[in-house]
Amino acid sequence: MIVAGTAAVPGDKSLTHRLLLLAALAPGRSRLRGALTSLDARSTAGLLRAMGVRVSPLRPGADIVVAGRRRLRRPERVLDCGNSGTSARLSLGILAAHRFRATLTGDASLRRRPMRRVTEPLTLMGARFEAADPDRLPLTVHGGALTPLEWRLPVSSAQIKGSLLFAGVASAQPVAVYEPNGRSRDHSERLLRSFGYEVLEDSAGWIRFAPTGELRPFEVEVPGDPSSAAFLVGAALLAESGSLRICGVGLNPTRTGFLRVLERMGAGIASENQSEQAGEPVGDLIAGPATLGGTIVTADEIPALIDEIPLLAVVASRAAGVTRFHDVGELRVKESDRLGLLAANLRAVGVEAAAEGDTLTVAGTDAPPAGRVVTEGDHRIAMAFAVLGTVKGAKVSVDDMACAAVSFPGFSDTLRSIRQRSRSP
Repeated sequence: MIVAGTAAVPGDKSLTHRLLLLAALAPGRSRLRGALTSLDARSTAGLLRAMGVRVSPLRPGADIVVAGRRRLRRPERVLDCGNSGTSARLSLGILAAHRFRATLTGDASLRRRPMRRVTEPLTLMGARFEAADPDRLPLTVHGGALTPLEWRLPVSSAQIKGSLLFAGVASAQPVAVYEPNGRSRDHSERLLRSFGYEVLEDSAGWIRFAPTGELRPFEVEVPGDPSSAAFLVGAALLAESGSLRICGVGLNPTRTGFLRVLERMGAGIASENQSEQAGEPVGDLIAGPATLGGTIVTADEIPALIDEIPLLAVVASRAAGVTRFHDVGELRVKESDRLGLLAANLRAVGVEAAAEGDTLTVAGTDAPPAGRVVTEGDHRIAMAFAVLGTVKGAKVSVDDMACAAVSFPGFSDTLRSIRQRSRSP
């Protein structure tokens, strides 16, 4: 494959969820430009509409207008989070501070994902939960007056951290959280600081939130999602020639660990036109073909690249030598058993790979990949193996590319377009 020209990626998924939720609690009209309009984002918008918040339709290219109401209204139906763990976990934090009963559910994949890691600390703050399985959706939250919290997270997780910080916002209570194995993405902290809330990291590594701010209506431009950009970067690295520019990508250091790993493997990736949007660094990424070597991805790197491991694994399958990802057991409780699925699909297309305990090992090969990939509806598995399918001589069949719409609507068209441009005279 030859790559050339420019491409854009949808708005940042993590930021879109958080901005929608904060806009819902800010009395007045807020406007989001460039926000993600994928299935996951629509799940959050649907939850808010069910609780009395007016949210304009999420359409590609259109601004999203949110009429916030400070306090949410008791929903008259079960709240369906679809496939979105972010919608479920962040909403639980906000609902815990509301004096009504609400029930959340999701699709079959989301109903398998653990929730106790969020409900346990929220219970200590004063919320009550009912569920047939206390670690799984569907569950019912009885919110009310909350108390301050100091909590050590079981794993470094932006969703757990964000849920507890949002509970602090909605209840006007101080919250302190400790992440055990490195900082996860810090979008919640950055956004809350922009509204005047004190969010500090002390010398012992605790993140301490104080309810010193106030949510006000806002207008914001959402940067492009670096997790989505990662797949186009991967396609450029595996190309035979050319160069690709990906415009307006969020470059938050807690989201760009995948770039540091790729550079260590031998990739030359440049950033240009840097600026700031929504309190986040933004710029263009430029990438092209590279001769890559295997590497070791250590436990402390994982929080900053957890969503990019599928892409890194397929890139590693084309690198000389062996690549190992340590402490990636969290992938077993994503949209799928992503760790096991990654290893199985790599083997299915002719790559030597193993998922043993919390470690993923991938041995690089220059043989063209060929075989059928089973996604189990996991959008990142689908996109990663679609990228691997662009390698010269590849015959990779992905069973469900439609699931990519969870985070990257139009992904297949974008991937085709960067190849089509290369054929132009």
